[in-house]
Amino acid sequence: MTRISHEPSGEPNPLRFLTLDRLRCRTSMKWRRYPADVLPLWVAEMDVPLAGPVVRAVADALALGDTGYPEGAGYAEALAAFAAERWGWHGLAVERTAIVPDVMLGVVEMLKLVTGPGDPVIVNPPVYPPFFPFVTHLDRRIAEAPLGVDGRLDLDVLERAYRRAVEGGGRAAHLLCSPHNPTGAVHTAQELTAVAALAERYGVRVVADEIHAPLTAVGVDFVPWLSVPGAERGLSLMSASKAWNLAGLKAAVAVAGPEAAADLALLPEEVGHGPSHVGVLAHTAALRDGTPWLDALLTGLDDNRRLLSQLLAERLPGVLHRPGEATYLAWLDCRALGLGDDPAEVFLERGRVALSSGPEFGTGGAGHVRLNLATSPEILTEGVRRMASAVR
Repeated sequence: MTRISHEPSGEPNPLRFLTLDRLRCRTSMKWRRYPADVLPLWVAEMDVPLAGPVVRAVADALALGDTGYPEGAGYAEALAAFAAERWGWHGLAVERTAIVPDVMLGVVEMLKLVTGPGDPVIVNPPVYPPFFPFVTHLDRRIAEAPLGVDGRLDLDVLERAYRRAVEGGGRAAHLLCSPHNPTGAVHTAQELTAVAALAERYGVRVVADEIHAPLTAVGVDFVPWLSVPGAERGLSLMSASKAWNLAGLKAAVAVAGPEAAADLALLPEEVGHGPSHVGVLAHTAALRDGTPWLDALLTGLDDNRRLLSQLLAERLPGVLHRPGEATYLAWLDCRALGLGDDPAEVFLERGRVALSSGPEFGTGGAGHVRLNLATSPEILTEGVRRMASAVR
């Protein structure tokens, strides 16, 4: 599989457009959860204007009154073309896809297909917090296989978790976060091939959440889960949601490996009624025509990663930070600051800056915070200034 490198797009950096005053006019969760004196650098919403092709697609639909139920394979076709162009992966077969309301509800539906009530679902903490309640509300049981100290998959720990999960002959699944949230690790082809081999050996079904895949940093290779040898029985959830800031326009695509097609075929027809038709149109436009905007964003995110490293070194040298290879999220180890298990509480109370709470990410999260760096350099700088003021 040959990856196609993206080139500079010539588009302006979308992270530099919106002022703080303009952003505070927004009514979404990021800007309404906390009082106006709090600087929000927490939930995964970006401080960007939407890509032009997305705006036009939505405006055209509204002008036409095209706000009914979704139909057709346009979203999956656009995703397949994007995957071929971006990652050199030509194995995304449109006939083995289904639209689902969003990635997490798609995860739930995939887990219903391959596990039953009470079955274990393996996760790799610290990991995206909604994994825990979505799995348990589905009446499945969380089984942890924590990341290694390097923030990457620990294959020995994972194998032990697989072995325990299938003891007694039951079914088990592995909910794989790829790229990983919150560490930003991009799993390598070697790592994923080893996971696939373990999954086959123990009969564990892997469901991959690949929502952050388009947000892989410049120069880093993203490897789709279903592209690795041995992952033919796998299932994946993909979306334009995170990369183009479309969380409020719900839509995602479930993709089955060749040997999981029969599982996906059992997905109830009514699941496909859940996505927003306008969301599907927006995501399709993003994937088809929004890559120049995405490339400009990725360049801006690289700049912000470097800026964050510099700011932390200057103002919070006790914070350990390994810049991520993907996502627009930074995982910060604040344990040396002596702020307790949940430093986010301290930064909020003393610094009036909102960050995501580390303990919510499961084992390995204590003493950490997650920071959203998809904002302007000025807001990012102010955020770190407030954090530093909280520990003086």
